[in-house]
Amino acid sequence: MRRRVTVRVGVAVALLVAARFAVVTATEQSAARMASAAQGFLASLGPEQKAHAKFEYVSPERMRWHFIPDEMFPRKGLTFKAMTPEQQEKARALLRTGLSAHGYGIATSIIQLENVLRVIENSPRFARSPLDYHFSVFGDPAPRGSWGWRVEGHHLSLHFSIANGRVVASSPSFTGSNPAEVMDGPAKGQRVLASLEDAGRSLIETLTDQQRQTAVLAGVAPGDIVSSNTLDIGPLGPPGLAAGKMTSPQRELLMKVIGAYTTLMADDIAAERMRRLTDAGTGAITFSWAGPLKRGAKHYYRVQGPTFLIEYDNTQNDGNHIHAVWRDFQGDFGRDALREHVAADHAR
Repeated sequence: MRRRVTVRVGVAVALLVAARFAVVTATEQSAARMASAAQGFLASLGPEQKAHAKFEYVSPERMRWHFIPDEMFPRKGLTFKAMTPEQQEKARALLRTGLSAHGYGIATSIIQLENVLRVIENSPRFARSPLDYHFSVFGDPAPRGSWGWRVEGHHLSLHFSIANGRVVASSPSFTGSNPAEVMDGPAKGQRVLASLEDAGRSLIETLTDQQRQTAVLAGVAPGDIVSSNTLDIGPLGPPGLAAGKMTSPQRELLMKVIGAYTTLMADDIAAERMRRLTDAGTGAITFSWAGPLKRGAKHYYRVQGPTFLIEYDNTQNDGNHIHAVWRDFQGDFGRDALREHVAADHAR
């Protein structure tokens, strides 16, 4: 397992180098695949199904999101449960277009964890079904024009916005895992989000006592990610330890933490994320930690730069329940493209 994680983060570092040469059309390949998959998915649906799956591009529903169970946050969209097996495969094909093979494996493992959680909890309050994940398309998927799509359910919330044949936003992107490590049963030892935890832990363990005075915010971790499902977010404070105050090996580990998140996305989307954050300046990126360093203890970390925020929290269920998110301060939900779309409509 450790060797596989090393290979994946190595790819992330390579993406960082390649991102400096990325062009404006970097995400056209994914955008074309998304349009084709979304068209195929919608074409397979009956009228009633499509009424649940399709929304106007300029819709309040597009920015309504969360990562908690449906019973606590009723969702719209078409679920796997309401699809035929053939339609489910078309929905999965759409999901694949936004993610790398590694990221798709993570997403499907999160969904399947609902089966594990149902056995652990044995509670009538929550359905805990891998069929309760909702697919939504906003606007008309086409090679050009503005549209978007979303896949959401318990512990998974993925949002993609497309404009003029490019993926202009891939956030918020949330992944969660309960349990973080399966402690019993056929899946015993499974750690779905191991790459996220291990990357952050590898960095904090290399910091000197003096560096930790800046990086460690508190001895107790917050109960959840601080940004929650807030729509408008800004940098969180205190910022933590800046990359400019790290050694070269530590900065490489910091980029591996970032890479653990970017490599969940399709390759061109991952490269675009890297291009944006490097253009904004990697020296200003900061890392912070809260809670004990001992594995198994409740802990939290975040990474943020001028344009983005990563939050990771593992505190619930006695430190065996992960919430992790990538946010873009200006670009969540493709807000810039949305403003251009609305302005163009009003100009007609």
